[in-house]
Amino acid sequence: MTEFTWQYHGTVPIKVRTFIMGYGISRTLLKKIKYHGGQTLVNGEPSRVNRVLVSQDIVKVVLPPEPENDHLPASDLPIQIVFEDEHFLIVNKPAGVASVPAHNKANDSLVNRVKGYYERMGYANRKIHIATRLDKDTSGLVIFGKHHFAHSVLDKQLKDRQIQKTYLAIVAGTFSSAHFEIYLPIGRVPGSLVKRQVIWPGKMSVTEAWPVKRLVGHTLIRLRIHTGRTHQIRVHMSAIGHPLVGDWLYNPSDQSFPRQALHCAEVRFFNPFSGRYIDCHAPLPDDMKNYLARYER
Repeated sequence: MTEFTWQYHGTVPIKVRTFIMGYGISRTLLKKIKYHGGQTLVNGEPSRVNRVLVSQDIVKVVLPPEPENDHLPASDLPIQIVFEDEHFLIVNKPAGVASVPAHNKANDSLVNRVKGYYERMGYANRKIHIATRLDKDTSGLVIFGKHHFAHSVLDKQLKDRQIQKTYLAIVAGTFSSAHFEIYLPIGRVPGSLVKRQVIWPGKMSVTEAWPVKRLVGHTLIRLRIHTGRTHQIRVHMSAIGHPLVGDWLYNPSDQSFPRQALHCAEVRFFNPFSGRYIDCHAPLPDDMKNYLARYER
C-alpha cells in the first residue's frame, strides 16, 4: 500500500482537501481515495477532507489499491530504462514501437512491454500509467507514473507546460540563424483522422529550435516544444519549408530514411516526492547517427 505523509506548518486554518491538493492530489484521485479503499488521516485518525487543519497537524494519505489493466497483454520484449524510482519510470523507446496498443498491434506496444517488466519485477502495483507519448516511428524518452498520484502530478505538469521535452531531428535544407521560434496554429486536416496542418483558426503552437550540425542539404536540429500538439514538430518544420527527412506523412517524396528522423533526446520535470528535478537524456539512435555520417560535409 502506497502512502504519503505531510505536516502542516501554516498559521492560517486550511481544509485537508486544499492542503493535499497543493501537493498534486487531483479531484479524481480524491474520489478514488474516498470510494475505492484509500484513506485520509489527520494525526493518525481517519478524517474527512473538509476537516480544518491547524499548525503542526500531520496528514497521511493512503492510496487505494489499483486494479491492473486486465485486458492488456504483457510482452516479454525488453525495455531500455533510463530512470526509475518508486514513483516514475522513464524508458527510451525504439523507433517502430507504438507507445500504446493499437487494434492491429495489441500485444507489442511500449505499454505492453512495461507491463511485462512490472510482472517480471514482481511489483505489487501493475497498473500502467503512461504520461507522455511518442509517435510509433519517433524514438526516445517516454515517462510513466508508477501509481495514480504520480500520474496526477505528471498530468498537471503537462497542462501547466512544466515538463520540458527536447528533440533532435534531421530536416531538409540549411539555416542562416542559430536560433528561431515558430508560432503557428495547428488543426486537423479535414477528412483525415491522422494528419494535421497549419490552419487558421487552429490551436496556437510554439516550437523553439537551434540548428546543431549542418550537413549536405540537411541539418541536425534541436527542438523544444512549448505546446503539446499532435505532430507539432513535423507540421511546423514542414510549414516553414524544412520537413523532416523520411516523414511519409509530411514529406512523402523523401525516401532517404525509413522513418521520420525524430528523437526525444531529453526530458526534465520536477519530482515533488524527492523535491528535485529529474533530468534524463537518450543518445541519438544508430539509424540517425548513420544518416548523419552519410551526409556530413
